[in-house]
Order: sequence, then C-alpha cells, then structure tokens
Amino acid sequence: MMMTFSTPAAYGSEVVPRQWIGPAGAALLTLGMHAGLFALLLGSWSPALEMPVATQVMQTQLISLPPPAPTESAVPVEPPVEPAVEPPPREPQVDTHAQQRLEQAELAFKRAEEERKAEQLKQQREQLERQREQQRQRDEQRRQEQAQERERMAQEEARLQAAREAEATARAEAAERARQAAAAEAASRQYLPIAKKPPVYPQRALDSGLQGSCTVSYTVDVQGRVRSPEVVGDCHPLFIRPSLTAAKSFRYQPRIVEGRAVAVPDVKNTFHYRIE
Repeated sequence: MMMTFSTPAAYGSEVVPRQWIGPAGAALLTLGMHAGLFALLLGSWSPALEMPVATQVMQTQLISLPPPAPTESAVPVEPPVEPAVEPPPREPQVDTHAQQRLEQAELAFKRAEEERKAEQLKQQREQLERQREQQRQRDEQRRQEQAQERERMAQEEARLQAAREAEATARAEAAERARQAAAAEAASRQYLPIAKKPPVYPQRALDSGLQGSCTVSYTVDVQGRVRSPEVVGDCHPLFIRPSLTAAKSFRYQPRIVEGRAVAVPDVKNTFHYRIE
C-alpha cells in the first residue's frame, strides 16, 4: 500500500512530498530520526560552565530514500479488483421551457396556417361575390337592352300601325270623297227636291192630341212635278188628305239620263205629325 506524507519545512522552504512504501520503510525512517537526534544531543553537550547562548533553531530535512527491494515475503498482496459497477442509465431530462417554446411555435404555425387558409377562403368568397355581381350587372344590362329593344319595337310597331291607320283613314277619306263626288255627280243626274212644304196639321187631330206618320208614294215626271200620289202603309184617316196635298206641291229637278229628262217612279216621302 502506498502512503504520501507532507512535512512542513521552515519559513520560505518548499513542502516536498515523500513517498514510502510499506511499514518497514516507515520504521527505518523513525529509527534514523531518533538516532540522529540522539547523536546531535551528545555532540553538543559539554561539562563546562554553561553560558547563555543564543537560541538555536533546529532544522530538519527529509531525505527521500529509495524503497527497499521487495522480497518474496514482503511482496504486498494486492486486493482483488472488484468489477466496476456501472451506474444505472440516467433518464433523459426534458427541458420544459424548450418543450413549451416548441408547443408555442407549433401553435403559432397552426394559427398562421389557419389564418392563411381563412384569408384564402375570404378572397375566394370575395372573388365569387365579385363574379356574381358582375354577372348580375350583365344580366341587368341585358334585360335593360331587351326592354329597350322591345320598347323600340313596340314604338316602331305603333308607328307602323299609326301609319297604316293613317293610310287606311286617308284611303277611307279618299273613298268617301270619291263616293260623295260620285253621289254629287249622280245627284246632278237624279231628281233633286227644289221645294217642299210641310203638310197642315189637322185641327181635329190637334184637338184630340193625335200624333202619327203617313207615307205617300208618287212619280216625279220630266218637269219635276209629282204625279199620282197615294198613301202606302198604315196612316190615320185624319192625316191622309193633308199628306196628299203636301206631296202634290213638291217640286223636283228632273232626272237627266244621257242628256234627256226622264220620269222617276215610286218616289216615297213620309210625313210625321208631332204636337210640340
């Protein structure tokens, strides 16, 4: 077994470690120190009168001696080497702060990803709304254009209808004018009344409050006079004579056919008797 001793030296000297091997070396060293001390005391003692001397300081110095050669009997028996026991594996310590930072980073990444997706969805919805609004505006513009086209066509149709009606009216007016002209021309060739006097209301009819009508048929001769008047249809007897008398007094313009005056038979005239 190896032992290490450190002996303090005097002030300012170094401490020199010395190594001794075995108990035999230690014993020899102790004996040597005692023998040296004893010899020093013997050499410094004298029978003379002791005189006061200055205090001497004893200095000791350790001398390192080589270890004695080992013998068979002095060979130290080394103790058996026990197998080293490995310590149990330490469980890895988890850094809670790092774990929290990692979880916070993951949450922040997920939040950012969700916000990005939400922003994309918002942009898609806005784009879809813009497309719908544009389509609605196009549809509204198309409906307005169609309404304007229908209105224009209706106005055009109304204008054409007005033009057709105006044309038809013009044709009708022209036809009426032509008919009137033809009638005037025919009338110039037909007989036309020149003088017509109303009949005299019978006094007896007035007294009795009698009213009625009487139709007389006659012929207009070439001179325009009435010939052969007679009553046709229902006629009250009080109205017959005044009706025939009035008819005889009529005068007409003779009818001209091919430049000659001709008689017109079966001319009728109705006399109305009303008390006013």
